[in-house]
Amino acid sequence: MTSALTPVPERDDTPPQSFSTSAWGLIKPYWVSEDWKAAWGLLVTIVVINLLIVGFNVWFNSWNAKFYNALQTKDVAQYSHQLLLFSAAVPFFIVMAVYRTYLRQMLEFRWRQWLTTRYLRAWLGEAAFYRIERDRLADNPDQRISDDLQSFASNTLQLTLGLFSTLVTLFSFITILWTIGGALTMHLSGSAWTIPGYMVWAAGIYAIGGSYIIHKVGRSLISINYQQQRVEADFRFGLIRVRENAEPIALYDGVRTEHAGAEHIFGRIRDNWWRIMKYTRRLSVVTTFYAQAAIIFPFVVAAPRYFSGAYTLGILMQIVDAFGTVSGSFSWFIDNYGSLVSWRATTNRLREFTRVIQSTHLREATSPATEHGGINLHYVDSDSLTTSDLELALPNGTPLAAIADITVKPGSRWLVRGPSGAGKSTLLRAFAGLWPFGDGAIDVPVGAHTMFVPQQSYLPIGTLKAALAYPAPEETFSDEACRDALRLARLEGYVERLGESTHWTRVLSPGEQQRLACARILLHKPDFLFLDEATSALDPANEANIYRLLTERLPKTAIMSVAHRESLAALHNEVLDIERADERAAA
Repeated sequence: MTSALTPVPERDDTPPQSFSTSAWGLIKPYWVSEDWKAAWGLLVTIVVINLLIVGFNVWFNSWNAKFYNALQTKDVAQYSHQLLLFSAAVPFFIVMAVYRTYLRQMLEFRWRQWLTTRYLRAWLGEAAFYRIERDRLADNPDQRISDDLQSFASNTLQLTLGLFSTLVTLFSFITILWTIGGALTMHLSGSAWTIPGYMVWAAGIYAIGGSYIIHKVGRSLISINYQQQRVEADFRFGLIRVRENAEPIALYDGVRTEHAGAEHIFGRIRDNWWRIMKYTRRLSVVTTFYAQAAIIFPFVVAAPRYFSGAYTLGILMQIVDAFGTVSGSFSWFIDNYGSLVSWRATTNRLREFTRVIQSTHLREATSPATEHGGINLHYVDSDSLTTSDLELALPNGTPLAAIADITVKPGSRWLVRGPSGAGKSTLLRAFAGLWPFGDGAIDVPVGAHTMFVPQQSYLPIGTLKAALAYPAPEETFSDEACRDALRLARLEGYVERLGESTHWTRVLSPGEQQRLACARILLHKPDFLFLDEATSALDPANEANIYRLLTERLPKTAIMSVAHRESLAALHNEVLDIERADERAAA
C-alpha cells in the first residue's frame, strides 16, 4: 500500500523566472500542481471535520444550558441524562480532533515536500546557487529552503484553516448569542433606548478594540523577528564553518579569533533578542489583561438582565459560553498575532529569496560586462573547442584579459600561464558557462563530455565509491574499475575502503584529494579536461605521474591546465599566455 507520505512526483517545469514573489504567488502553485487532487482532497476532509467540530460546539453550548438548569433545579434525572449524553458525544469529538491534526500535518508535509523540490530545482538549476554565492545576493539559502519552507507551509495551513473555522464558529454563535442574549433597554433622559442583540455588540467591540491595541503594540515584532531569523542563521553558519575547517584553524592557532567572531555574531543575537523581549513584554501585558478581563466581562454585561429575572442560571452560563466563543472568534487576530508575525517574516524571506533566484539570470543579462551580448557559449558540430575574439571582464564591466583565438583539438595539451589575477581561472569558468562577463564566443563540440577539476575537488559525504564516481551515481562504475583507478593514482591504501562512508574531505590530505580527483578523471574519461591548479599539492614525482597517466590512459582527451610551475611546460605541447588588461595597457 502506498504511504500517504510517498514522495510527490515533481513534474512542474515552470522556469524559475515565472515564480511570483507575492504572498499569493507563493501559496497558489501547489494547489494547481500535479498533486492538486491529494491536496484538495485532504483540505476538503479537514474542512468537513472542522464543520463537524463547530457543530459539536454548538450542541455543547445548548447542553450547557440544560446541564446548569438541572443543577439549579436539583433535577437528578435530567442531570444524569445530560452526563450520559456528554459521555457518548466526547469520544466522537476526540476522534475528530485527533484526525483534524493528523490530516493537517499530512497535508502540511506534502506541501512542504512539493515546495522543497521546486525550490531546490530553481536554486540548483542553471547554476543559480553558484551565482547567488558568487555575487552574494542572499544570505543562508540553506535556511530558507530547510526552515522557511517548512514554517511557511505549516503556518499558512494553520492560520487559514483556523480562520475558516473561526468564521464558521462566529456566524453560528452570533445567532445563538443574539437570540438568547436578547435586547437591552436603557432609560436615558426620559427616553427608552433598546439595543437588540446587545451581547453580540459588546463582544465585537471588546474584541475589535483589543485587536487594534495589540496590533499597535506588537507590529514592530514583524521586522524584529525577520532579523532574528537572519542572525540565528549567520551564527549557525559560522559554527559549521569552524567545524568544517577545524584543522586549519587549529594549525593557525585561530581559536581566539574564531571565538571572538562567534561572540560578535552571538552578540547580534543577544541584542535583537532583547528587543524581542521588550516588545513581547509590552504585548504580554496587553494580551494577559485582555484574556483575564474576558473571563469576567460577559458576566458584567449580562448581569442586569440576569438579576432582573430574564435568565435562568443555565441560560446565563449558555450566554457566557456563547459570548466567550463569539469574543474569541472576534479575537482571532489577537490569539494568532504571534503566528502572523512569524508567517509574515518567513514570507518576506521567501519572497526575497525568490526574487534573488529570478534575478540571477537578469543580473547577468543587464550587467555592464554583458551589455554587448556577453560571452556566448555555442555548441557546434565539430571535434575541437575554439575561441573567437574572447575578452574577459569583471561583473562591473572592468576589462580583465583578452584571450588569443585558440583551437583546442582532441589529444592536445594546453598550459595556461600568467600572473595571479590575470584571469586564468576565470577563463575556465567561461568555458564552463559560469562566467558571462565579457565579450566574444566559445564554440564547444555538441555532445562533448567536459570535466572541470578545481584545486580542491568536491567530495560528497558518503561512501568512498560515491566520492570517486561523483557527479555520476556510484553504481555507474564497477568496484573493480574503481579499485584500478585508485591504484593508478597511487591510493593503494584506500582500495579496500570503497564501501566505507565518512566525510572524506576530512580524512584525505590535500595531496590525496588531488590524486582521488585524478582517479575520478580516469573513470569518467572526458573529451575535454580543464585542470585549475589541480596538482598544486603534489610533489613533482606524483604530479608527473598524474600527467603521464592522463596522457597514456586518455590519449584523445584534450587537456587545458592552469598552473604556475614551470616544470609543467614540458608536459604540455601548447601554451596560452594571459596578461592582465591593466598591465597590457600600461605596456
